[in-house]
Amino acid sequence: MATSQLSGHIFRPSLHRRTIFRQYHPTSVFLTPPKNIKTKTLKYDRKIKWLIKFSLVDKQSPTKKPTVDMNQLVEFLYEDLPHLFDDQGIDRKAYDDYVKFRDPITKHDSIDGYLFNIAMLKQLFKPDFQLHWAKQTGPYEITTRWTMVMKFILLPWKPELVFTGTSVMGVNPETNKFNSHVDYWDSIKNNEYFSLEGLLEVIKQLRIYKTPDLETPSYQILRRTTTYEVRKYDTFIVVETEGDNLAGNRGFNDVAGYIFGKNAATEKIPMTTPVFTQAFDAEKSKVSIQIVLPSDKSLNSLPAPNQEGISLRKTEGGIAAALKFSGKPTDDIVREKEKQLRSSLIKDGLKPQSGCMLARYNDPGRTWKFIMRNEVLIWLEDFKLD
Repeated sequence: MATSQLSGHIFRPSLHRRTIFRQYHPTSVFLTPPKNIKTKTLKYDRKIKWLIKFSLVDKQSPTKKPTVDMNQLVEFLYEDLPHLFDDQGIDRKAYDDYVKFRDPITKHDSIDGYLFNIAMLKQLFKPDFQLHWAKQTGPYEITTRWTMVMKFILLPWKPELVFTGTSVMGVNPETNKFNSHVDYWDSIKNNEYFSLEGLLEVIKQLRIYKTPDLETPSYQILRRTTTYEVRKYDTFIVVETEGDNLAGNRGFNDVAGYIFGKNAATEKIPMTTPVFTQAFDAEKSKVSIQIVLPSDKSLNSLPAPNQEGISLRKTEGGIAAALKFSGKPTDDIVREKEKQLRSSLIKDGLKPQSGCMLARYNDPGRTWKFIMRNEVLIWLEDFKLD
């Protein structure tokens, strides 16, 4: 009965009480209520204005991106990387646990693997790492330029291996830590892992060159290519006299006599290496033969030569390119090596000066030809380490 009575009534809500339900979204709101709705309260107006304001702010506000102080990380690398192979070591807290490390013959994907590689090199090669510069090269990228000189102590002759190049280091913007380290060697073209060219480069540098255990002019290797090294020489002093040709020995006994005591003070001066023969012009018509004097000597402290034609001269150093070769040097061989070196320098956009030097490190009567160390050097102008 109750059911039949209810079914006979039709409920119609009054228009002035009808509620309009609208779902408000931050990006879609009604700027004005529908025409059939009469707004009666200021509260409703304020709510609409607040929703509009919220919508506009949401649309216009960019997503906040992480900020990284790249300049601070560059300064950090200047302080941290020189400790790469010493007892202090690098700060592992500056690296993510996942670090992509690559060079032409090595691959690791964790900070532990990265540090293991450093420890292995330290034990086998006793590396000397030199950082030349570091700078930002991308939004989250820093590039460094370096030189690494290593001696492979497991071989009896302890060969010296030299690598120069750049490292591209990626930064994780979420953690402000390094998450990648990729090395590029100057001496090879294929720097991808695994590079057969890179492996052959290592093997090539294991060959024997005999270098006497004597003082030699101090220099820093700035770049090593497939053909030559670019070196920055410190100032050094030579005793010299006139020579006949690049590979000749004329005048050697006279300059050797000076260090053996034939000087104004009859002072014996320690022997050094190499013996330089320098041609000062392109035609190689003016040649001098030189012996380098110990670095603790100065022009004022050295005794005067007592033989005519012998002189002391201070070489201001500078940037030179050096091409190494073995065997007994002849004048024809030296000229061919000089031509090869000069051609490579010009091809690489460098500016070689006129003339050249031959550096002979060994006593030709006591050293096998195939292990003799000889170098042709050319001084460079306006060299910049980019």
